[in-house]
Amino acid sequence: MKGFLDYLDSDSVLHKMHPLVKIFVSFLICAAAFCSSNFYYLAGIIVLDILIGVVGNGKNNCGLFKRTLGLLNGLFKMSIFLFVLQILVIRRGNIVIPMGPKFGITDEGLKTGLLIILRLTAATLPLSILISVTNLNDLSNTLVQVLHIPYKYAFTFTSAIRFIPVFSAEMSGIIESQKARGVDFEIKNPFKKLGMIVPLCFPLLISSVRKIESTATAAELRGFYLRTGKSCSKVYKIHFSDCVFILIGAAVLAGSIIL
Repeated sequence: MKGFLDYLDSDSVLHKMHPLVKIFVSFLICAAAFCSSNFYYLAGIIVLDILIGVVGNGKNNCGLFKRTLGLLNGLFKMSIFLFVLQILVIRRGNIVIPMGPKFGITDEGLKTGLLIILRLTAATLPLSILISVTNLNDLSNTLVQVLHIPYKYAFTFTSAIRFIPVFSAEMSGIIESQKARGVDFEIKNPFKKLGMIVPLCFPLLISSVRKIESTATAAELRGFYLRTGKSCSKVYKIHFSDCVFILIGAAVLAGSIIL
């Protein structure tokens, strides 16, 4: 899931929507995922997330659909550990798969594990997808203009999102440099692999501090402390497509609560 929060430029309907509308609808879908315990409904939310990725892909194929499938694959791999943990820990219910005289996998464990997988996937996908089609400069401007959040807090929020793919790329570069020196990271033992990756966090921390310091200096030179809500000349308006998108998110949440 390398670069999963990088902005993908395109001319799709999602790209033209109001930045705050996209964030608001993503939270509505996330809330719907946590409110629902219906397996079929949660699967429907995941299908809706994939359709959002298709719509945001645009005519010029910006790569959002491919990123959506990559996120789905990464979340599935992450969920396997949670699923196994649930079926091993939960002892309520009837044993459906006996694994010993006093131990076995219960139906409640299987249901809870499947529910966690569906909820995690349905709740994580929308925000990641919609952040990918939202220009962070537009997001910070709307946070200041519409919600009247002080610029320094809006800048901090968007900078945190902006630095995630930067740090991910930096870590990938460090790992590649270690591979060039003969270090083998393709071992199957996860604990040994974790022990090899942890020491690499120190050079990442050092480079991150340098990047943060240079970014802070650049922001001060551009008049960071002089920015206010009136500094942005661009006007962001709510259009018909934004209202339709809000209604879809509200309907998904309402259906989740009703079920």
